[in-house]
Amino acid sequence: MQYVRIFCFFFLVVLVRLHAQSPTEANYDESKVPPYTLPDVLKTTRNLDVRTKKTWERVRRPEIVKLFEENVYGQLPKTFDRLTYSIKRNVSAMAGKATLKEVLIEVVRNQKVVQINLVLFIPAKRKGPASVFLLINNRGKENTDPTRAHKSDFWPAEMVIDSGYAIAAFHVSDLAPDDTVSYVNGALQLYPEQLIASNGMRAIGAWAWGASRVLDYFEKDSAINARKVAIVGHSRGGKAALWAAAEDQRFAMCFSNCSGNTGAALSRRRFGETISRINTVFPHWFAKNYKRFNNNEDALPVDQHMLLAAIAPRPLYVTNASKDLWADPSGTFLSLKNASRVYALYGFKSNLPANPPAINQPIINSPLGYHIREGEHNLTAYDWINFIKFANLHYKK
Repeated sequence: MQYVRIFCFFFLVVLVRLHAQSPTEANYDESKVPPYTLPDVLKTTRNLDVRTKKTWERVRRPEIVKLFEENVYGQLPKTFDRLTYSIKRNVSAMAGKATLKEVLIEVVRNQKVVQINLVLFIPAKRKGPASVFLLINNRGKENTDPTRAHKSDFWPAEMVIDSGYAIAAFHVSDLAPDDTVSYVNGALQLYPEQLIASNGMRAIGAWAWGASRVLDYFEKDSAINARKVAIVGHSRGGKAALWAAAEDQRFAMCFSNCSGNTGAALSRRRFGETISRINTVFPHWFAKNYKRFNNNEDALPVDQHMLLAAIAPRPLYVTNASKDLWADPSGTFLSLKNASRVYALYGFKSNLPANPPAINQPIINSPLGYHIREGEHNLTAYDWINFIKFANLHYKK
């Protein structure tokens, strides 16, 4: 009888989870988007107007990052005892067009170690250190196969190498397995205090933290231009990419693909995925404090346009897909539009139209790039083609 009760309990849990993930209850009707007022990105917590980039950098931007740390993503630890790396493999690849490096990055704190396995392809023919795209890989490891026996448009290494850039990736499981229980087996082993703090980081924060540790390594690799590292992420990886770029200003550029709720899309619109839904299905992603805003979006002291603004003045490119209403394409574009006010402090005109562009009509010639691609929730060759065009425009390889 005890085993029957246990089975019934777990069966009920599964049903609740499946019900929570069902998109049929989500709002996909623009007429049902409630009235909302966004927090003013250019007004401090003391209600002072921000009119210069100096005030933005010294006052408002730090406030915003702190608010996200406290209420959404959790703290991002800054200290550790040491970081070491070892080159496990360094060989010619892609018929001589590239060099493959497989690097083991080890971060040590309080005698505990986290290992980050980095796959890195560098163009063989280049002048000086290479600019690099770094992907936070939240899909199967086969997508970033170093042997190239398996090739995927999710990480089209050959395309990027042919464009003159280096391309790198690490897998989220090295930092925090994407699981409600085992997410603690990674970076959080170094920082157990985060697990008991209401504003402690969880999986998304751990992935962002790991991206910064890879950037630490890039600063030591003479083949890489560490001042031209573009962070890339899809879906939950896109959320982490935005958070990494906001927290670590060493990232030169950010690409966030189909990142949706608590990524690039506005939370207050309550369109597609919501804060309550994401915290229910993925309770291991964000700080405990974030659950206070389940079905309570208007009480948040921030919204996602402020996260995008925190990346200014660095180039930022966000995307959506036409069949991915769950990630709220309109809310993503509106978030980007509202972030453009901060870019204007630096004299940058966004070149974003009043309304979202048509499908497959990318906005490249802008510090804030955007496209909505035809298709499903995915990271595709089309996305990467436009990432490369955007990078070409904003800095030389």
